[in-house]
Amino acid sequence: MSELTLRDLQVGESARVLAVRAGMGMGRRLADLGLIPGTAVKCVAKSPAGDPAAYLIRGAVIALRRRDAGGVEVEEGVSTSWA
Repeated sequence: MSELTLRDLQVGESARVLAVRAGMGMGRRLADLGLIPGTAVKCVAKSPAGDPAAYLIRGAVIALRRRDAGGVEVEEGVSTSWA
C-alpha cells in the first residue's frame, strides 16, 4: 500500500492528517496552520499547473506548494462537518 499525501488529493476530496514529515521550519509552519495529526482537510482548488493547491483547514483556505503538501501523510475518505 502506497503512502497517500495531501498533494494526492483531487479537488473536492477530503482526508484526515496522519503525520507531518517536514523539516523543522516547514513542520512548524504547517503545525501553526493547523496541520497536525487528526485534522480534517479538503482540497478546494488547484492552479491549472497543479501547483499550488488550496486546502480548507480548520475553516481557513490555505495554499500549499506540492513539495510542502507531499510531506503531509493523510487517510482519504474522511467525513467532515464542512464538506
